Amino acid sequence: MPSPFPGRPNRPPLPVRTLTLADTQSLTPHARRLTFTGEGLSTLAYQPGQDLVLLLPLADGTVGRRHYTIRSLDRATGRLAIDFVIHGHGGPGEHFALTARPGDTVEAAGPRGRTVVNLQADWHLFVADETGLPGVLAMLESLPEQVRAFAMIEVEDKDDRQLLDAYCDLDLDWLVRGGPALPASLGLIERVALFAPRPGRGHAYLMTETSTVQTIRRGLLARGFAKDQISAEGYWRPGRQGGHDHIMDEADLAARMAARA
Repeated sequence: MPSPFPGRPNRPPLPVRTLTLADTQSLTPHARRLTFTGEGLSTLAYQPGQDLVLLLPLADGTVGRRHYTIRSLDRATGRLAIDFVIHGHGGPGEHFALTARPGDTVEAAGPRGRTVVNLQADWHLFVADETGLPGVLAMLESLPEQVRAFAMIEVEDKDDRQLLDAYCDLDLDWLVRGGPALPASLGLIERVALFAPRPGRGHAYLMTETSTVQTIRRGLLARGFAKDQISAEGYWRPGRQGGHDHIMDEADLAARMAARA
C-alpha cells in the first residue's frame, strides 16, 4: 500500500507521528484549538510558521491530507496546539475539530513549510486572514523585544480577534470583514497599499487567500520590495482541497521546475 504521505522527488520523506488529542478549546466564534500529545514532541524540530499535514477522514469514507499550521509547541510538557477555522462549510478539518474527543488520534507528517521568520530582516510585515492567523501569531510571539513588526489581519467578526503573548514592538491592525471570507480581499489589499515601508530591509509574510496574496505581492514588488523579501503563500482558494499555493512568478517557477528535473 502506498504511503498516505508521499515524499517529493529528491527529498527525504517527512517524519510521521501519531498525535493524541488531549483537550479542545473554543477560542472565538470561528476558531477552535485542539491540543495534542505524542511521542517525540519535546524534541520536535520546528520553526514558528511551519505546518503539519494531517490525515483526516473524508465524507466518502476515505482519508485526505490537510495542512494545518502549528500554533504553539510546549516542549517542556510535550503538548502541541493547532487552531482550526470554523467557517461553516463542513469540511474535514472543521468536522474533526468539532467532533474529536480526548483520546482520539490522528496521523501527522512534518513539520514542513518555508514561511518562517527571516532573522536577518530589520522589520517584519505580516498579512493574513483567519487561515493564516495561527502562523502569524506564532511567528509574532517568537520575535524578541524591540524588533519592529506590523500585522494586518482580517477576520469575520470583531469577536474573532485574538489575544497574543508577543514581546516585540508590534503595530497590530485588525480588519473586520463583517461576513464570510471571499477571494480578492479588498480590505487587505487596500490596507497594505497604504503601508509605508520603514527604513532598513524588511520582510513581508503574506498568508491568506491565493488571489489576495498574488495581488499584494505584485504591489509590494512594484514598490521596491525584492522577491527574496516576500514570503507569499496562498492558504486557500475556491475549489482547492488541502495544501497551500506557493506564490511566485513564471520565471521563478520555471527555474524551480528545471532544478527538480
